[in-house]
Amino acid sequence: MGNREALLAGAKRCLYEKGYGRTTARDIATASGVSLAAIGYHFGSKDALMNTALLDAIGEWGEALGAALSDAAYVHATPEERFVAGWDRVLESFVEHRGLWVAQFEMMAYLEHAPELKEALAGAQKDARLGLSALFQGKPEVPDSATELSRGTFYQALVAGVAAQWLVAPDQVPSGRELFRGLQIVSASVLDGA
Repeated sequence: MGNREALLAGAKRCLYEKGYGRTTARDIATASGVSLAAIGYHFGSKDALMNTALLDAIGEWGEALGAALSDAAYVHATPEERFVAGWDRVLESFVEHRGLWVAQFEMMAYLEHAPELKEALAGAQKDARLGLSALFQGKPEVPDSATELSRGTFYQALVAGVAAQWLVAPDQVPSGRELFRGLQIVSASVLDGA
């Protein structure tokens, strides 16, 4: 592993353990076993490295969730079973990736002062939404369609909301079954009035 990769791995470790704002350049250098000067050489700044680490960690969470949702039992389930099982697996992923979720919510407070991170996250929104739609619904018939984007937007909002609830009170977060029941109730009340 080269210095760049070691720095990125060290920054991700710090992100999970210390958070976004409390990680110093020295913390990253210590965690990676690489000199402080290497941060500037490879990434330009500690903030640029932390932003890269955060985006990379989010991608790793998506890959881990994708792997958890790709087993045959999940893929061949009914839409209701897939929704319930998928959300239960999302909740399990929060436990494994707790540091990432803490860091993401903490990072939101820095966005107004980190335009490059805000721009990077905004640029990744469409791909994130399409990815979430594919994770929960399976391979789309028309990738990148308005339907897939709308569905992904819904899932993205739900993931963020459930993550926030889980961080505050893990014992009160709704299960996949409870989320499905809530979806049924809201859908019925909205569609009946449409």
